[in-house]
Amino acid sequence: MERKEFIKTCGFACLGFSLLGTVLDGCSGGKMIAGMMDTSGMHVPLSAFEDGQNFHKYIIIQNEKLKYPVCVYRFGVNDYKALLMQCTHQGAELQVFGDRLECPAHGSQFTNTGVVKNGPADTNLRSFPVTIQQDQLHITLT
Repeated sequence: MERKEFIKTCGFACLGFSLLGTVLDGCSGGKMIAGMMDTSGMHVPLSAFEDGQNFHKYIIIQNEKLKYPVCVYRFGVNDYKALLMQCTHQGAELQVFGDRLECPAHGSQFTNTGVVKNGPADTNLRSFPVTIQQDQLHITLT
């Protein structure tokens, strides 16, 4: 293979891998939104899970009053689970990888229901009650 052809092939490979990352990121199933807080908890529209005709598996909700974001998984039309994205091992903020949450500090993993999958964490994630009120998800932060 000649040098010019090698450089061209490597360039296309790099471009392909970067595009693949973008495509896979778009298929990750979630998005980040701002939640509205009041004295009873946090509210987000149910439409936050919609993306055209598809539904996100989860949304990550942030609010300046919260130290850590909350990840809400959608399991069905009326079935949601809200999890505080704080590792129970040493308090690092978790990252979402589809149906699992992972701690970047020490590698603890949790299921989409907050159960410890791999340590060093040995306590499940903090979860919050979720109810539906007039096309809004209401998350009680107690």
